[in-house]
Amino acid sequence: MGNDIPGERKMLVGLTQIKGIGYNFATAVLDTLKINTNSNIGNLTEENVQAIEKLITDPVGGNFPTWFLNRRKDIETGADLHLLTSDIPFTLRNDIERERITASWRGYRHLSGLKVRGQRTRTSGRKGGAVGVAKGGMAAPAKKGSAGAPAAPAAPAAAPAAAPAAATEKSE
Repeated sequence: MGNDIPGERKMLVGLTQIKGIGYNFATAVLDTLKINTNSNIGNLTEENVQAIEKLITDPVGGNFPTWFLNRRKDIETGADLHLLTSDIPFTLRNDIERERITASWRGYRHLSGLKVRGQRTRTSGRKGGAVGVAKGGMAAPAKKGSAGAPAAPAAPAAAPAAAPAAATEKSE
């Protein structure tokens, strides 16, 4: 699937490194093919690798139930699909863009950067810092060893010498 998985990884962990394959999907693939989930990926034969790839790319052909797939009833094709790798963000962007174009409420919420699925926005999901609140400075803690003696005030910094006014005027 275009991913290089280290050979010392266990089967379950290694398959979940492919985007679009989670723990449950990897377990179902390995159980269907009767492959030990605790063996290392480096011990797979070429036939096993091809069988895993075939089942991952076409889970419907491997008699996986439709509820197990991550994209059911695709809007464009109407088919049940399982998206992998770069197809996931591409399809997500297309779905959001379609909702924006149709001017649906969800599209407006996406456009505004607000929550889409009915969550509350009054208190949660706030972005950015606090507005109109200035943090007050805290008093510096007393230094150790001063034993309660007041600290000597810092000497004021010397003000820079003012430039003579004649030097700034231009003579013509």
